[in-house]
Amino acid sequence: MMPRGESELSDEALVERARNAPEGDTGAFETLVDRHQRAVLANCRHLTRVDVAEDLAQEVFVKAFFALDRFEGRSSFKTWVQRIKVNHCLNYLRRQRGVAYVDLEEETAARVPELQAQAEAERALEVEDARRHVAALLDAMSDTLRIPLIMRDADGMSYEEIAAVLGIGLSAVKMRIKRGREEFRRLFLLADGSVPVSLDHAARGADHV
Repeated sequence: MMPRGESELSDEALVERARNAPEGDTGAFETLVDRHQRAVLANCRHLTRVDVAEDLAQEVFVKAFFALDRFEGRSSFKTWVQRIKVNHCLNYLRRQRGVAYVDLEEETAARVPELQAQAEAERALEVEDARRHVAALLDAMSDTLRIPLIMRDADGMSYEEIAAVLGIGLSAVKMRIKRGREEFRRLFLLADGSVPVSLDHAARGADHV
């Protein structure tokens, strides 16, 4: 059972408690997971494939648990976990080269009841096409530009948070995001340009799948 008041402790206090907990007592760390798992899962979905995001998110917290002794507190626990998440997702993507980094679920059509209005079915297909289009464009970009662009425009992270996670300066973050948006726009125009959606719009649609 979670100790009384544990949910009110800061992340740093929970880390310290988790480090000193008796073997088998994972209550403090479970509180940290509960506090951050939604954001980590959403980030994993944006960075990788929808169907593997949950497993990757769980693996991120497993890595964090066994690395607690290496958490030095120079950044927040949230930033530290995000750094583990980005590295873990990038390692997964590098192992999967040759496969589109987002494998969007093909369940949208199946969710449309057979007797549902044709207009709704067409709308579902439009949303799916838009997400596939955005995924293909992002997959054509380099990690250097794609990752900070997703973190900013899909995950809504601040420039300061992105700089801390990626370990680069604030000016470098802003430059990469600027170049990423320009590259995304260039790739969009090189394609037929028939799906007028933005990255953040596609991300919001993915969150409802």
